[in-house]
Amino acid sequence: MANATFYIVNPDSPQASADGFDAYVLFLVRHFAKQGAKVYINCHDKTHAEQLAEHFWQVEPSEYMAHNLVGEGPRYATNIEIGHQSVKPSWNRQLVINLAENNTTFANKFAEVVDFVPCEEKAKQLARERYKIYRQAGYQLQTIAIEHA
Repeated sequence: MANATFYIVNPDSPQASADGFDAYVLFLVRHFAKQGAKVYINCHDKTHAEQLAEHFWQVEPSEYMAHNLVGEGPRYATNIEIGHQSVKPSWNRQLVINLAENNTTFANKFAEVVDFVPCEEKAKQLARERYKIYRQAGYQLQTIAIEHA
C-alpha cells in the first residue's frame, strides 16, 4: 500500500525559517537515502531546485550525498534527484519529497510521498487539499509534528 506522510512545521520550531527548513529536508533525504530509497525532490521551480542543490554542497564532507538535477548527469547516476513542477524524474523513484507550494499531488505515481504542512495559512489549505487527494487515492496517511532541532 502506498503511504503519504505529512510533516507539520510548528511556527516556533527551527524548521519554520527557510534555512532551518532546508536543513530538515537534507536530514530527511539523508535518512531515506541511507535506507536505500531512490528519492525525488519536487521543488517550486527551477530556481528553487538549483538553490536546494546548492545546499547539498554546503554540508560537511562526511555528510555529502551524491545528487543531481533532472537532466544533468547520467540517467541513473544518483539515488537523489532534484526537480520541479515542469520536469519529471529521469527514472522510476520510490519516494517523492514535495516542497512545492501549489496543489500538485503525486497520487498513484510514487509508493511513498513526503509532504509538509507549513505555518502559513494559505499553504496549510493547499496541504489539506493534497491530503484529501491522497486519501481518495487510497494512500495510508500519517502526520508527524516535526520535533527535530
